[in-house]
Amino acid sequence: MIRVKQKGNYSKIDKYLSRIEKPIKINTLKRYAQEGVIALMDATPEKTGTTKNSWYYKIIQKEGNIRIEYCNSNINDGVNIAIILQYGHGTGTGGWVEGRDYINPAVQPVFDKIAKKALEEVI
Repeated sequence: MIRVKQKGNYSKIDKYLSRIEKPIKINTLKRYAQEGVIALMDATPEKTGTTKNSWYYKIIQKEGNIRIEYCNSNINDGVNIAIILQYGHGTGTGGWVEGRDYINPAVQPVFDKIAKKALEEVI
């Protein structure tokens, strides 16, 4: 026969696990999401300003996960202008307009801040 005796409790590990279980606060996430919108607006190539002023975000919570989606509502003939500025596009005369990576550099610092904040909340 084997007997196991335990002294004390698991309060420290329970406290730690309950802290890391909580996601980053939604208001904090909204603040960072808005920061990302401002960064995207500042980085968007500007001809008329329509694409620049069409950025917005959505916060999606599903099955214990949370994510920020950045969206741009400037659609012309079914084409999202922010996307063709990013990746390039063909012209009506057979030419090609090269894209410019402006989205990733704009939002990367915001993602880094979110990751840092989430890590701080866990620790």
